[in-house]
Amino acid sequence: MIGFLQNVMPRPRLRQFIKFCLVGGIGVLVDMAVLHVLVVWLNWNITFSKLCSAETAMLNNFLWNEIWTFQDASAAPLRHRGVAARLWRFHGICATGVGLAVLFLHFFHAWLGFDLYLANLMAIGLVTLWNFTLNANCNWNRNR
Repeated sequence: MIGFLQNVMPRPRLRQFIKFCLVGGIGVLVDMAVLHVLVVWLNWNITFSKLCSAETAMLNNFLWNEIWTFQDASAAPLRHRGVAARLWRFHGICATGVGLAVLFLHFFHAWLGFDLYLANLMAIGLVTLWNFTLNANCNWNRNR
C-alpha cells in the first residue's frame, strides 16, 4: 500500500497523508466512543447520534491537523490569521464527508446488516481520501 501511495504522491504529501490518517484514527476512536454512548447508553436516534459523534471527531481532527499534520502550511504568518477560515473550510469539506458517511452507514448497517461499529468504520474509511485531498489542496495549501 505504501509503495502504491509513493508512486501517486510526492514524499512530503505522503508524510502528510500518513499523519492525516493517524489523526483520523484518533478521530475514529472519538467518533466510535461518542456514537456508542449516544446510541447504546442514551438510546438516541442513530442518525442524530452519528452527526453528533462526527462533529466531535471533526473538531478534534481539525485541532490535530492544524498543529501537527499541516503545521508547516499553517505556520506564521498565516497561522493565527487564517485559523477561523481554515476551520470553516475544514468543517465544510468534512461535513460533506459526514453526509456521505451517514449514507454509507445506513447502507452497510440497515440495508446490508453489518454490525453498527463495522459499518461506521467502513463509512469513515470511504471518506478519508475525499477529506485529505480537499483539505490538503484547498485548506492547508501554502500556494492557495
